[in-house]
Amino acid sequence: MSFEKLIRIPTERIAVLIGKSGNVKSEIENACSVRLDIDSETGETLIAGVGNVETIQPFKAVEIVTAIGRGFSPKNAMKLLEGENTLHVIDLREFAGKSSAHIERIKGRIIGEGGKARRNMERLSDTNISIFGRTVSIIGETNKLKLAVDAISAISNGSMHGAVYHKLESARQRDKIERLKLWED
Repeated sequence: MSFEKLIRIPTERIAVLIGKSGNVKSEIENACSVRLDIDSETGETLIAGVGNVETIQPFKAVEIVTAIGRGFSPKNAMKLLEGENTLHVIDLREFAGKSSAHIERIKGRIIGEGGKARRNMERLSDTNISIFGRTVSIIGETNKLKLAVDAISAISNGSMHGAVYHKLESARQRDKIERLKLWED
């Protein structure tokens, strides 16, 4: 079985994908048993499986490359290899249409003053969030990812930050109680 997938990342993120002396590229290739062929002029990246069927993780490699292209640091993108973590990308044009002024306003609401809103959402949902271009990307476990997506959607639709944080805190409390019940049984 062979795997090949061509994806394009922004040219300003190519240096991050390659890393100093190619160390990020090598780390992805070794961890996922793939080969990355990167065109530094266009941002086109060919991901090809090179290992045996048991070790190849081409879809994780695609997610990692996409995450780096969407503004995540290589360290945070590599979290996709841990547990049930996955990547979710939200196109802000879903909320703002094609108006760049509306997109910038929504990005400002999601980031918050000095990055406070983004940090609060990351802490309360136990995810990593990156705002880049017209997208918001989230890395986290599936159940926690849904909380972050709902929070970002609510803020993008104009909900107050306090109400969104309260909803995240309530979900976090319910999760803690459920885990405690599992230990009791």
